[in-house]
Amino acid sequence: MKQIFLSSLSLLLLSGCDRLATIPYAPQQTPESWLNIQPFTKVEIGTVNFILVQPSSTFLVYLLGIIAIGVGVYFLRIQESSRSQTWWGIALLLWGFGALFAGTSYQALSYEIKCAGRDLCSWTSWWEIIYLLLSVASINAMMIAGAFACCTGTWQKALVYYALANMISYAIVVGVGVSFLNKFMISFELLLLFTAPTILALFILNSRRYSKFKVHMDWVLVVTWLWLGATIAAYFIYLSLNFTDMLWEHGIWFSENDVLHLGLISWMVYIARNVAHQITDHTPAQLSEK
Repeated sequence: MKQIFLSSLSLLLLSGCDRLATIPYAPQQTPESWLNIQPFTKVEIGTVNFILVQPSSTFLVYLLGIIAIGVGVYFLRIQESSRSQTWWGIALLLWGFGALFAGTSYQALSYEIKCAGRDLCSWTSWWEIIYLLLSVASINAMMIAGAFACCTGTWQKALVYYALANMISYAIVVGVGVSFLNKFMISFELLLLFTAPTILALFILNSRRYSKFKVHMDWVLVVTWLWLGATIAAYFIYLSLNFTDMLWEHGIWFSENDVLHLGLISWMVYIARNVAHQITDHTPAQLSEK
């Protein structure tokens, strides 16, 4: 999976990422109007000068990335030949690095990456493409972890192969999107279409197992998927109600992304405190636990 992901990423960077800057932001934004629609501050460190956009949001998304990486390292440190813990660790490392890439392009250096030196700001960047790939890889790594924790034999292989196929398919779609500058194929909405079935499948798997066997690990994972789903739902509710613009009119910057990142930070804390020591590879003895 790692080799496939890295190969796909290399092809993307070599074949089309420079062309991403030609996709205009919608609605169109000039560098000046970009700074008018969100908070920013000018940063000067010695001879280095840049514009930092959405400072508070930048702090939250970078905090999320650092926490996710820390939790991922924690999983890898405590695993004792446990494939499920190992894959959870990999998943959270991917998630954390993805958050750092996203925060750099969507928030912190969005002006420098998308607007500086241009007549019109661009819609996306290679930073965001990497974020999309890392995020989908993270969810698929969670699926592999779930396969080792909850299944054996044919079902285990089926879930692992599904995760690999999902990642390969998504990388191909993103590659085509980059090559043909198709916005939907490199959008957050398409990311959700590829990851939602995986999250739903894991929720159903753990719900059915808990209903049948009453294994505490499954209950912890059921709450994990519900928490993630509630966080994503809160993001879309806040976005649909246009709270970001209403608050910004009063000088208060708290965007839908802040809602998402706060929810995900609490989600990471829950995973560290509850999932880390509950997740184990599947054994027949596991199903006899009450």
